[in-house]
Amino acid sequence: MNKKIFIVDDDENIRELISLYLTKEGYVTELYESGEKGLEAFKANAPDLVLLDIMMPGIDGYDTLKEIRKISTVPVIMITAKDETFDKVLGLELGADDYIVKPFEPKELTARVKAVIRRYQTTDKQEIEGVVSVPNLTINMTDYNIVYHGETIELPPKEIELLNYLVTHPNRVFTREQLLDHIWGYDFFGETRTVDVHIKRLREKLDQPENGWEIKTVWGVGYKFKLD
Repeated sequence: MNKKIFIVDDDENIRELISLYLTKEGYVTELYESGEKGLEAFKANAPDLVLLDIMMPGIDGYDTLKEIRKISTVPVIMITAKDETFDKVLGLELGADDYIVKPFEPKELTARVKAVIRRYQTTDKQEIEGVVSVPNLTINMTDYNIVYHGETIELPPKEIELLNYLVTHPNRVFTREQLLDHIWGYDFFGETRTVDVHIKRLREKLDQPENGWEIKTVWGVGYKFKLD
């Protein structure tokens, strides 16, 4: 079955152009000119991936993404005319899987779409369906549920996947590139800051001295989940 992709952008030319690129690759596309209409369609019949413009009147891309993440982990790629670190980081923190900056090359767009869908489909079954526990932390990937110090906490999907990967490989050091490849499915063209942002957010939410573990920086290499 061909994968279905929602293209949500208030610019008709951009919508049609992206659709042209993707239909040539065998994808089925549905086009929406606003966050409101995109959300309505999403709730009725969710796609395999959403391409979501940031700057839209009414409900912008950030708010649309927030609403999607309340009900689904379907991958979302943000489309932005802004090549600012803040915009990229905010989208990632809200749960976006990737971003692409206008103007973009057709090959880059399709490569990112393929990589994100592949990552979403081929995540190791054991990691998705398994439950892993360490002192004061339990991760259930069946429903993306996190219990920390006895309380359920909310984390964006990518933060959960990154945390789960580190926890299931305790005391092993991973480079940023390795984490990018495993969690996002490919190298972000040198955007290793993506990993740093997610690690920072996890530490802000989870770091406590009494944990008995920590997400540790290995200077000059990357990160590891240090379990005592």
